[in-house]
Amino acid sequence: MLQAISLHCDRSRRQLFTALDISVAPGQLLQVRGPNGSGKTTLLKILVGLYTDYRGDIEWSLDRPPLYLGHSPGVNSRMTVVENLKWLCQLQGEHCDDQSIDLVLDALGLHGYQETNCSSLSEGQRKRVNLARFFLVNNPCWVMDEPFSSIDVLGFEHLQQRMQEHLSAGGAIILTSHQELTLDAEIRMLELS
Repeated sequence: MLQAISLHCDRSRRQLFTALDISVAPGQLLQVRGPNGSGKTTLLKILVGLYTDYRGDIEWSLDRPPLYLGHSPGVNSRMTVVENLKWLCQLQGEHCDDQSIDLVLDALGLHGYQETNCSSLSEGQRKRVNLARFFLVNNPCWVMDEPFSSIDVLGFEHLQQRMQEHLSAGGAIILTSHQELTLDAEIRMLELS
């Protein structure tokens, strides 16, 4: 699914990583860990093409780019929850019907918020709106930067369950997190220092 060879990145005159090799296959989760400022977010942005100031080779064997979740909630605060999800799905070239959206929102604890403007939601609720697209769009690879931040205990458990289902179906996940994951899958660690 992913093969990255000899990645080198300097940022603000500081070397983040050098000669970094990464491979991720279907059914695998790669957890990137390290202290703040070690390059975790930069690495994910490099892998999905949002940061180009690096050296090395990256090869994805996917029909389309992976789904990416960044630090910010990634929703338009002037749009409703449903409008955001339909728009985010359209960006992935998929149509999401109201029934599918309702099911996912119910599972994420957002029942009844369909027509609520995202500006009225808490940070954790906006994060869950963005996470909902991962469950609505059929994409084999998820790249997620701190997906558990601003998520409560029930949300953490639900997200882990969805990750388990994704991996069991042959998907792959690359994420940054300091959380201890309890998944029945191959979890590989990459420590950045």
